[in-house]
Amino acid sequence: MAEQQDTIKQFARENAENGLRVFVAGGARSGNDEIYVEEAYNLGRQIVKMNLKLDFGLSNSGIMGAVARGVVDGWNKIHENNESKSPIQGITTHDYFDLYPHDDNLINQISEIVVAKTLEERKQKLLKADFVVFAPGGVGTLDELAYDCVAMQDGFLAIKPFILYNIDGFFYHLLEYLKQIAAKGFAEPLPFIVVDNSRELEVVFRLLKLRYQNSQDSKIAYGNTRQLIYELPYFLKKKPDSSVHVEDLIEEFDAIRNTGSPEEQHKLDMEIEQAYLEKEIERMYERLAKTGRDTSIVSEKLTKLKERRKLWK
Repeated sequence: MAEQQDTIKQFARENAENGLRVFVAGGARSGNDEIYVEEAYNLGRQIVKMNLKLDFGLSNSGIMGAVARGVVDGWNKIHENNESKSPIQGITTHDYFDLYPHDDNLINQISEIVVAKTLEERKQKLLKADFVVFAPGGVGTLDELAYDCVAMQDGFLAIKPFILYNIDGFFYHLLEYLKQIAAKGFAEPLPFIVVDNSRELEVVFRLLKLRYQNSQDSKIAYGNTRQLIYELPYFLKKKPDSSVHVEDLIEEFDAIRNTGSPEEQHKLDMEIEQAYLEKEIERMYERLAKTGRDTSIVSEKLTKLKERRKLWK
């Protein structure tokens, strides 16, 4: 227990010295739709815009390469005459590091590369970040997400904000599965913050940066994240464009919570509830639309299988 407390204190000191870090997990491939790479690149730009730092598994290709390029381009735009490298920490293993061309322009612009001895050590180092973002990816990304969920559920990892970057509804199957295993009693529910695009991601980053507090108590951390999930649609609705600042919304929100009249507080509660329900209904319609397409695909495959079976009769 004392060793665990020392680790937590060291973690807090490192973050105080180095600023907030975001661990992004995503595919080494680009997927078959340009929107995945486009939004992954926007994620990198948002990390720089929020003055955050990127931790990732080191890659110059696919979704992860796009995120890193977004950070590098955003950093270079701000620091045009500065030769300092972008605020990226790439964490990999010897075997994976040898796969990348060491003269690659993107790799050479990463400020720090850490070579872990094992994949287990690599995962543990990546999870020292303050926030975690899961972008679209393959079985490697799924493995990372499952590992992190188990570590949080079993108490080996403090609960921290986990963001699912749900580009084009990519994670909706997974979200339904996670709900099912919790509903059936096979796992504890975990608080995933779901964002659908880079605009929503910016709002979440700003809320986390201004309101998030590390907590050693998992129940408190879980409650804080659940509250953020519940309030998020309110802030999304109140910020239709860049002319409205999240910081101003938070100031107004806190003023009503702390010193507002009962009528003002009731109105705020109603607005939060309405925004939350509207967002959930919107997502349900989107999932129904995707389920309809899935049903159509299954029906088409079934027809083809029946036609093949006829050939053998």
